[in-house]
Amino acid sequence: MRVEVTRENMTLDLVVWNAFGRQDPGVVEQAFELNPGLAELGPFLPVGTIVELPEPQAAKPPLRETVVLWT
Repeated sequence: MRVEVTRENMTLDLVVWNAFGRQDPGVVEQAFELNPGLAELGPFLPVGTIVELPEPQAAKPPLRETVVLWT
């Protein structure tokens, strides 16, 4: 998935959040691997930068621990 930085002061994790609506572990690191040289641009990406993002994983539903009140 390719996205373009359209605002000033956008960081890579904010680009990921805007694209997926969530922040999964390891996605920012995968994005850095897909975009060599992106880290050299600094913490804030210049407007117009094209960023290749990894395909999002299916969201896992939160697990709820079962509590037994009577045995």
